[in-house]
Amino acid sequence: MPGPDFLALPARAAKPRATGITHVLDRGLPLAQSADLLAANGPYVDVWKLGWGISYLDPNLAAKLELLADHRVLASPGGTLLEIAWAQGRAAEFLDWARACGFPCVEVSTGTVAMDDSTKRDLIEQAAQHFIVLAEVGPKDPGVRLTPGQWAQAVAHDLEAGATWVLAEGRASGTVGIYDASGGVREDVVAAMVSVTDPGSIVFEAPRDSQQAWFVRRFGPDVNLANVHPADALGLETLRLSLRADTYRAWSPGPAPVPGT
Repeated sequence: MPGPDFLALPARAAKPRATGITHVLDRGLPLAQSADLLAANGPYVDVWKLGWGISYLDPNLAAKLELLADHRVLASPGGTLLEIAWAQGRAAEFLDWARACGFPCVEVSTGTVAMDDSTKRDLIEQAAQHFIVLAEVGPKDPGVRLTPGQWAQAVAHDLEAGATWVLAEGRASGTVGIYDASGGVREDVVAAMVSVTDPGSIVFEAPRDSQQAWFVRRFGPDVNLANVHPADALGLETLRLSLRADTYRAWSPGPAPVPGT
């Protein structure tokens, strides 16, 4: 049965999307539960990150990747796994493994293992030969606080190296990186990042409803958001489409038509 169409709603990019992506974080969902969630939310999910290194251990990885491909969802093994591989001198083996598995995306990050800018750039360049690259910027350590200018510089450098999107660090807690300890958005940091590139090149990690609503109000329905729980993708879509109080006044459909005209 087709859905209703009597409301005026904001325009949304269609899948496969380059902007307005919803990037979800899988923290170890069983295959059957993933299938159920995708049956309900698949049209609203664009990137599926298998976080915390679980793709290296999951015996159902091949089946999950096939499931994601069936729903036109890009799969990523997450950045920490590549960091660990690089620290052990196995970055090339990691990329070969990810390609053999069928991952269309990889994430290049420096949040766990110390890595200089030149090394990160080299990894992005290598990965970009075969993958869509998401390059993460910003510290995971709440004790490290970059200036807005440092954030902007990191974004520019990673895009120049060949990243498709830059992930703005917020973690699953939404209390570090682009957020303060209470979860409030560091607006000066966001402004600095979008001063060096189109917002469509940045994916803002936003695990909390209040954070997602802030970005939709600031950048519109086609803002890129990440670290969303897979079960929350449908709810996020209602935020994007101004169907919730948090974003209702963020978009106006214009004057209502006059009956009978």
